[in-house]
Amino acid sequence: MFEIRNYMIFNVSEINSINFNEVMETSAETLRKSVDGSKTFVKWDGVMPLCIDSLTTKEGPYSHSQILSILSGTEWTEELEQGV
Repeated sequence: MFEIRNYMIFNVSEINSINFNEVMETSAETLRKSVDGSKTFVKWDGVMPLCIDSLTTKEGPYSHSQILSILSGTEWTEELEQGV
C-alpha cells in the first residue's frame, strides 16, 4: 500500500513553495511540524512533484518505514513528563 509513497522533510520557510494540488496534504495549516516548529514534511505517490524537487532545504526522500522512524524521534515527538 505504501510502496510508492514518498516523504520529504523541509524547513517551514519554504511552505509557500508547495503546490498542495501535487501532494497529499491539503494546506499549510494541516502540515505537521517538528517540536521546535522549524521543519515540516509532505508526502506523495510516484514521481516527485516539481514543487518538492525545487525545495532548497529538503531532507529525503524517505520511505514510509523511514519516516515513521524519524517521526518517532525527539525532534518530532515531545516526550511526556513522568508522573504527570
